[in-house]
Amino acid sequence: MNAETEAPKSREERGLRLTYVLLLLTVSSGMIDAISFLGLHNVFTANMTGNVVVLGFATAGASGFSVSHTLTSIGAFLVGAVGGGRLAGRLSGPSRRTWARVSLAVEAALLLASAVVAFTMPDDSVRPYVLLSVTALAMGLRNATVRYLGVPGLASTTVVTTTLTMLAAESPLGGGTGARAVVRAGAVVGLFSGALLGAWLVLDHGLGVPLLVVAALAGTLAVVASGKN
Repeated sequence: MNAETEAPKSREERGLRLTYVLLLLTVSSGMIDAISFLGLHNVFTANMTGNVVVLGFATAGASGFSVSHTLTSIGAFLVGAVGGGRLAGRLSGPSRRTWARVSLAVEAALLLASAVVAFTMPDDSVRPYVLLSVTALAMGLRNATVRYLGVPGLASTTVVTTTLTMLAAESPLGGGTGARAVVRAGAVVGLFSGALLGAWLVLDHGLGVPLLVVAALAGTLAVVASGKN
């Protein structure tokens, strides 16, 4: 095999493997849901399963929940997912590395914009809608990208219901081999750790600092991600 056929492969493998990139993104997801749920009227911007339940609570008139805030998050997430699908259609060619990096760079830009809004915009009735929209847009884009990338054992970086199910069902106790148990357990721990860190930052420092942290994480991963699982 000549050098010309070897070069694209070595370039794709250069950087942090996508499995580790996605595990770090589960930490980010936990932080983002801590930011939105604790700081933006009990709404999730990464976990849409939770939002559908929250919307049911809000529609029933439960105290502390808002139909308009929840619908804003769901709507922005769907727009972001459409954008992620379009991006996948354009970039999911020979270089998964380029595709992953571009998607992460767009996510980082959106999260950085959210941090700027949190630091500079007056804390009025409009700010929650802006922050919910931009962060949910970023998460919709990410979820679509992760779905299309198809990294084994990591179908999502924002919910772990399926991950926990497969962790148990495919374990030796469930009659399986537990082949991807470490990766799946890592996703659960990552989401928990991110929620813990995000909650601490929101409670002690407000919304701007944790948003800046998740933007920096996405930006760093945009620079170092490889195209290899």
